[in-house]
Amino acid sequence: MLNSWKLKEIVLMSLFAVVFGIVYLLFVHVGNIWAGFIGPIAYEWIFGIWFIVSIICMYIIRKPGAAVVSETIAAAIEVLLGNAVGPRLILSGLIQGLGAEAVFAATRYKRFDLWVLMLAGVGSSVFSFVYGYFLGGFAVYSPGYVALMLGIRILSGAMIAGLGGKALSDGLLATGSLRGYAISRSKKGEVRA
Repeated sequence: MLNSWKLKEIVLMSLFAVVFGIVYLLFVHVGNIWAGFIGPIAYEWIFGIWFIVSIICMYIIRKPGAAVVSETIAAAIEVLLGNAVGPRLILSGLIQGLGAEAVFAATRYKRFDLWVLMLAGVGSSVFSFVYGYFLGGFAVYSPGYVALMLGIRILSGAMIAGLGGKALSDGLLATGSLRGYAISRSKKGEVRA
């Protein structure tokens, strides 16, 4: 998968994964504080932050594997930094990355417009929610509450990961720091990798 990647693409993806592994761990604490006030649904509002590295890396690098590999590395970094969930979190990162990767794969890695990025955030939301439903014991909640949780997570994935990931990447592109990456050579969703 990574054999067609340039070294600078691997380095950039790894750098983003480390940075967002730290951000992810910080947001666990934000979620914990907020959950103390409104309950477990608090995490759903910010869940999109935990998908953002997959969107950013795929949007910039535009090669198969960028979403799933970056998300999995970020989860591993978060575990190494001391997330209490432990190694099981790496599987969560893999599943979240697969959700985003599936959307990009459906476009054959040729479309990177806002709607596709937002759908990738939705893909991560759905994949992670199904996994979380069984692992997190969501079955104890009423069906209406579970549906509300899913709806909020989907909105968070689309807005925070999709829209937010695009905004952050476009901001970096505007600085000129992404020259030489696929994002700088593309026009209106057309990739020239």
